[in-house]
Amino acid sequence: MATINGEAKALFSLTVAEGKRLIGKAVAELPVVKKAYKHGRLIIANGITNAYIVEEILGQPIEKMRYTAGVVTQGQYSATRGENRMAPVCFEDGKQSNHPWPDILDEFTADDVFIKGANAIDPAGMAGVLVGAPNGGTCGLALGRLYARGSHVIVPVSREKLIPSVEAAVRQLGIHALDDSLGMTCGMVPIVGATVITEIEALSTLFRVEALQVSAGGVGGSEGSVGLLIRGDEEEVAAAMTCIRNIKGEPAVS
Repeated sequence: MATINGEAKALFSLTVAEGKRLIGKAVAELPVVKKAYKHGRLIIANGITNAYIVEEILGQPIEKMRYTAGVVTQGQYSATRGENRMAPVCFEDGKQSNHPWPDILDEFTADDVFIKGANAIDPAGMAGVLVGAPNGGTCGLALGRLYARGSHVIVPVSREKLIPSVEAAVRQLGIHALDDSLGMTCGMVPIVGATVITEIEALSTLFRVEALQVSAGGVGGSEGSVGLLIRGDEEEVAAAMTCIRNIKGEPAVS
């Protein structure tokens, strides 16, 4: 580790699963999430990255492929079967709730938190969610009420999902706007005004370091990986690297 005037720099690459684990740890530690979990309402919508957040909060593993609705897998846009799908995990006043998430959402205030993963993030920080349901799926049911109430919307999304422009994708996609598709046809919903947490924000949340993405991709299990350089106080960088080493080897979602 290079140290100059008390500042250290370190380099590492995270696989897709490792990046999701890092993001999951950071979202679980966000002050607004901890407050909503203990003293308000917290909804963690379905999604693979969100499954890692659930694990971090509950302190136990869950079947991640059952905690998703739409999914891109085996080179196709698809969805999990409804009968196999886990319901979104929700909390009210520090306890896991059995109420349906739309009912909990009806009671949301400005202090409550809704967590929704994304399929795309662009350089401007705009997140986009692919939707295969004509009613807009979770986004169609939730976003209007969340914006109207001024509630917190948190979007955990890896920088492996970086695209040039969410707005351009929104303009071109659409269930009935496509002539052919390998898998489901989809539209895209842009999410504005959200707190977006990528690996960059995750590192600054967990440690007092600045992070810069310096590479992407790889082979032999590193497909979709995100290469990062961090810099900061030597002790903070060392603590961050200890965390990264502990995350290393996170199994891929099969």
